[in-house]
Formats: sequence, structure tokens, C-alpha cells
Amino acid sequence: MDAAEVEFLAEKELVTIIPNFSLDKIYLIGGDLGPFNPGLPVDVPLWLAINLKQRQKCRLLPPEWMDVEKLEQMRDEERKEETFTPVPSPHYMEITKLLLNHASDNIPKADAIRTLIKDLWDTRMAKLRVSADSFVRQQEAHAKLDNLTLMEISSSGAFLTQALNHMYKLRTNLQPSESTQSQDF
Repeated sequence: MDAAEVEFLAEKELVTIIPNFSLDKIYLIGGDLGPFNPGLPVDVPLWLAINLKQRQKCRLLPPEWMDVEKLEQMRDEERKEETFTPVPSPHYMEITKLLLNHASDNIPKADAIRTLIKDLWDTRMAKLRVSADSFVRQQEAHAKLDNLTLMEISSSGAFLTQALNHMYKLRTNLQPSESTQSQDF
């Protein structure tokens, strides 16, 4: 799965908007949304929130975890722990990217939040590289990936798969074969 597919999945996450229009409940395959009344908060999928924001039909409210103090605490905790700590959302990186790209005017301290999310991402990716290196060096057969997001797995999955494939080929070529003669069929 590539980054675009992971971002597509993230767009199903619910966010809160404050519409500036009236509309009765709408019935979609993914579920009912609304009713929409000016000034009253309503939860909608991220894809719809961005669409409405682009058409200036709403104001987006950032998720409660998208706060400078909370993100600083998460970043510091991630740096202290050896293992991966739980993140506020399984799509924290994608949600942040989309909201900051399309609605940064609705997000207080947007630049600080962007920096903190990038720091958190960099810390987690560094841990992932160290874990992958240890995994390959110790010639493990399986790995436990607790608290990793789909985007984190996706961004390192191709590299790790190729590395393990090369390691397998090297190991099988180095092992002496039982029969040195080839067989013709």
C-alpha cells in the first residue's frame, strides 16, 4: 500500500466542522451526515470537511489532540521510551497534513503543530530504522509492530521487504547444497 492509498483511508476519519449553511440530513453509503445548521458543530468525514472548507461553506475545528502542549508531551514521551508509544490517531500524520494544507487558517499555532508532528514522525522513523537494523542483524523470523501506524509501516515496508529478500538470497547462496549435481527433467 502506498502513501496515496493510506491518505485515502485517512480521509474517512471524522472531524468536526461548523457549517455556515443549512441542509437536512444527507444519506450516503458510508452513513448519514448532518443535519447541517449554521453555527452548530457536526462531525463529518475529513474528505467532506476539506471539500466544504474549499468552497468556504464551513470552518474546521482541529481534533483535540492537535494542540501544541499535547503534541509536545507526546513527542517527549516518544523520545524517552524505547518502544513505540500510542499515537492519538491511527492517521495522525495524514490528518495533520491535510488539515494544515487546506485549513491552516482554522488551526491555532499551525506552524508549531507542523513542526511537532514532523519531530514526532522523525523520532518514530528513527526508532523504526533502529528496530529494522536490529531485526536483520539478529536474523529474526518475525517482528512485533505495536503502535505503528499504517503510513509508518507503508513508508518502511518496501525497504524492509527488499532488505529481507536480499538477506534470504545471500543466506541460501552461502549454505552448501546437499547435492552438487543438477538434475535434468
